[in-house]
Amino acid sequence: MTTATRPPVTKVAHDCSNTQRRGCHCEKCLAARRLYDTTRTRLVAYGRWQPYVNPEPARSHALFLISRGFETPHIAQAANLRHGTITNLVSGNTSRGRGPSKGIRATTEQAILAIPANLDIITGAVEIDGTGTRRRLQALVACGWPQARLAAAVGKDKRNFFRTIRSDRVYADTARAVRRLYDQLWNVDPASRGVHPRYINQALAIAKANKWARPAAWDDDSIDDPTATPDYGRKTPRTTALAEDGLEIEAQGHSRQEAAERLHVTKDCLSQAIKRYREALDAEAGADDEEAAA
Repeated sequence: MTTATRPPVTKVAHDCSNTQRRGCHCEKCLAARRLYDTTRTRLVAYGRWQPYVNPEPARSHALFLISRGFETPHIAQAANLRHGTITNLVSGNTSRGRGPSKGIRATTEQAILAIPANLDIITGAVEIDGTGTRRRLQALVACGWPQARLAAAVGKDKRNFFRTIRSDRVYADTARAVRRLYDQLWNVDPASRGVHPRYINQALAIAKANKWARPAAWDDDSIDDPTATPDYGRKTPRTTALAEDGLEIEAQGHSRQEAAERLHVTKDCLSQAIKRYREALDAEAGADDEEAAA
């Protein structure tokens, strides 16, 4: 079985300025066009002429890029294609009643499939979807990082930062700076970096009031996806959650009193929760031993 092919397009690099409606008419361009036309005629005669390919692989990749924060102008920029080519591929031309492309050039497919899902290829002055940036900053605040500290780390004025942490749109360079900061701080205790407990408690209160998810609720595949929701895991009784959080804070080198202050409860309340939590663990371990003996 023969595979349908199309002739290669010969690109000529030169400095011609003699451009008309059908392109340049210098001798090099005319020779390249004659070669293309001759090859096309031969392939048509052999029944092997196929100017278009199935658009689904390129369309699927473009939609994947869009789900990761890209937009059609970004894809066109990265692939060195016209913006209209990408919009026609993804959604069609609604103003003219046309659906998505039913076929695309092989070179167009190759250019789109070659685009990595990498934020770094987008220029800094271009606005992109702010979902991932917003979630990363909010997650850091939910860990106790003050907004003023985060603003300074990404080179933002505090007033601009207030908009960034809630914005649907951000600049690509801001998104990159926030991504780097998040990778550095998501599992770091703010107190270990000299942040005063007062400001840590303020940050925790702000995150709680706004219901901002901590880093554990997101993974690398969901934090940038606008359709994803935070995964809080199984529901845990309040006293159990309080005890677990308190013990985790103590494991970081803090006292019981400091842990209670960070969790906005009294020391006695936290101690009682930890006592009940340990009793429950001991009872569960005893039940497991009896079951194993039986």
